[in-house]
Amino acid sequence: MIGSLVLAVWALSPKKPEFDAALDVAAASAAVMTVASAATGLFTFLVVTGEQVDLSDAFGQKLGQFLTTIELGQAWLTTTLVAAAVTVLCFAVRNQTALVFVAVLSVVSLVPLAQQGHAAGAAGHGEAVTALGLHLVFAAAWLGGLLTLVLLKPRLDAERLPIVLARYSTVALVSFIVVAVSGYASAALRIGDWPALTSPYGVLVIAKVGALVALGVFGAVQRRLLIERISRAAAPAGTPAGGASVTGLPAGRPGNARGPFWLLVVIELAFMGIASGVAAALARTATPVDEEADLGSLARTPAEILTGEPLPPVPEWWRYFTEWSPDLIWLFFAGFGIFFYVAGVRRLRRRGDTWPVYRTVLWILGMLVLAYVTSGGVNVYEQYLFSAHMLAHMVLTMGIPVLLVPGAPVTLAARAIDARKDGSRGGREWIMLAVHSRFAQIIANPIVAAVLFAGSLWVFYYSPLFRWTMDDHIGHEWMVAHFLITGYLFVQSLIGIDPVPYRLPYPFRLVLLLGTMAFHAFFGLSIMMSSGLLLADWYGAMGWGTDALADQQVGGGIAWSIGEIPTVALAITVAIQWSRSDEKESKRLDRHADRTGDAELEEYNARLQAIAERDHERR
Repeated sequence: MIGSLVLAVWALSPKKPEFDAALDVAAASAAVMTVASAATGLFTFLVVTGEQVDLSDAFGQKLGQFLTTIELGQAWLTTTLVAAAVTVLCFAVRNQTALVFVAVLSVVSLVPLAQQGHAAGAAGHGEAVTALGLHLVFAAAWLGGLLTLVLLKPRLDAERLPIVLARYSTVALVSFIVVAVSGYASAALRIGDWPALTSPYGVLVIAKVGALVALGVFGAVQRRLLIERISRAAAPAGTPAGGASVTGLPAGRPGNARGPFWLLVVIELAFMGIASGVAAALARTATPVDEEADLGSLARTPAEILTGEPLPPVPEWWRYFTEWSPDLIWLFFAGFGIFFYVAGVRRLRRRGDTWPVYRTVLWILGMLVLAYVTSGGVNVYEQYLFSAHMLAHMVLTMGIPVLLVPGAPVTLAARAIDARKDGSRGGREWIMLAVHSRFAQIIANPIVAAVLFAGSLWVFYYSPLFRWTMDDHIGHEWMVAHFLITGYLFVQSLIGIDPVPYRLPYPFRLVLLLGTMAFHAFFGLSIMMSSGLLLADWYGAMGWGTDALADQQVGGGIAWSIGEIPTVALAITVAIQWSRSDEKESKRLDRHADRTGDAELEEYNARLQAIAERDHERR
């Protein structure tokens, strides 16, 4: 289901039969998943309760109670309903843009399974949910994409096959990296220490890692060799050996593409089968770290009961740089962000185009700071200390965007990524579509961006959203994304290089900046002067030996003081851009005057002379 939808929105052209065929595969797969999820939910109920299947009202009531009130039953019910919705949508939707949302919905079907994959109160629950969720989604895209290609093979002609296969290979490479790293993270949480590798669970983990490494090596080989052979086989009859093929790879003697294609499929499916079989065995094998025992061992202090995590060391200032709580979502985001940005810059330079070095440096620095804030000491302590939470908020919404926006990623993508001409949408097409969409035009408006930036402060901290981000790992991830996006939009409206629908004149940009920052400072001062706790039943109930109110006031000081540093940087940047704009305008006018011989100035002087002569005659 997921693999076919990924190929539909990334690799296939709606102008060709392959597109509708992929959606038919997605619909059929979603239907199978709906039935399978419903059956698994029923079997899980029988295993958990020990009930026997019958048609009595009592059995139906117990099953209904399990599916609607028990967390495990709710997970399978949600998965079943989402899969059913995807089934209907795959039949009804053919628009490429709308299919993106269908693909996202298909990914949502795996979220309940990821949340149930680790004891909710056990240590490392958030990390485990993230790792398992990424593992499931990208494994589905990887394996599902390959199976979809097998089913689409009759619809892909000799020239089309290597193009689609090369695009799938990119998906497979990214998926391999995510699956391998997330699998390692999940195993590390469940194994605990090195001696546990000799346990049955550890042996299975080693087997799975070996299968994944073999898959990764094979993926690199097949991209360079097998796809090249398929491309050569698909080359037109008149194409000389060594010439350009349909994928840009060197072409050779035309031949039969069936052999290399099926060799690629069989070998990759073999390794995937090993990895998937071992994964199924892991799910039924006791882990060296007893999660249920872990639940009881954590219930020692109020802080541990609330967070479900063992207490970190006392928060000395230097521990913010030594403690580590990795968030794989943002580590992958930062890592891929740096990789693809540098790859784009290298592509520009290979063809002789220039790209300012400072943009690359700022972008990499911004991504590194993002990785630190979401996975370093700040992330360790933000659940326990309001001041650490506010520090993360300020860096995410004000510090990181000041580094990322001058990197101009949209401009780089537009210049570096090749445009597709077959009707499909790749990275360049999706980025341009998003930037020029009506929704983007609304939220990128400077006034709207400023309202979102400043107004969300009050809405977030004085609404149930704050509680949600503490109780739910998904809420925490939403919080990071929200702060980062609203900050990016605001900074983009002030100093951005990338194209936007409308920009304020420079004087009004400074007015908007100062007004928004005054509002921001007032928020910080209000927290500093407050005598009541925000989220008192969380930060006030930690019992961690810290004064929660004093720590909250420190957080208000962070919001007021640290927020001013990016403000000064933004004001200086706007002033410099304003000065350079005036200088460019002056040079433009000078060049125009040189071309026209000061015709406009002479015409203006002649008009003044005529007015003066007319006034003189009247007198």
